[in-house]
Amino acid sequence: TLRQVNDHSDKQIRDDEVLSSLARLFSALLRSDWRGQSENRLRPTSSQHTHLTTQNAAPAGPELAPCDTALQTLGFYIDKRSSSLPSAGTGVFVTQGHVPKGVVVAMYPGTIYQADDPILIQSIRNPFVFRCIDGVLIDGNDKGMSKLVFRLVQVTYNKAANVCYQEFDVPDGFPLELHQYFPNVNYRPDVQRPLRCVVLVSLRAIHRGEELFSNYYTIVH
Repeated sequence: TLRQVNDHSDKQIRDDEVLSSLARLFSALLRSDWRGQSENRLRPTSSQHTHLTTQNAAPAGPELAPCDTALQTLGFYIDKRSSSLPSAGTGVFVTQGHVPKGVVVAMYPGTIYQADDPILIQSIRNPFVFRCIDGVLIDGNDKGMSKLVFRLVQVTYNKAANVCYQEFDVPDGFPLELHQYFPNVNYRPDVQRPLRCVVLVSLRAIHRGEELFSNYYTIVH
């Protein structure tokens, strides 16, 4: 399956829409786990971001599980189960709610390598290295969920893609206390550029019970 984009851009939705979606979910996750955020609770109120200084900063009732927080915040939740494709192993499905067209569905986790970082050894026989348009690489091969997510959503057989990859740079002003929820880390800690992320964006409405499939190749004109 091929996806074609123009002008060296892979944007399905605007960066500010991606930012808003991530900030909303991460803020909800932080609030639902506020009792476990000992370091953040010790910070002066004046240094906390606005989502922590409202009257709803601490949950009034029982803390929600991450899946319930995602469902309440985004309107849907995804999880893994046996794929609908023959011999494909495990798949990723919308298990609750409904995914509208043009929203962030998931993130691609992994270690971020800049174009000049050494990655030869890590890339040998490693099909989980995602190459961004500008040469930045994200290695999702951690033997865990990163490997699973990358492996499962690839389009095979004659299935049409319902999600696609989109690159996103985290702006400098993104609240520090929310960075803990990004599933990415730079290979070198001294990188002087915004954190690169890759999100999966829905190409159409995806209903409860549907499996996620992505484009395997993107052609840039």
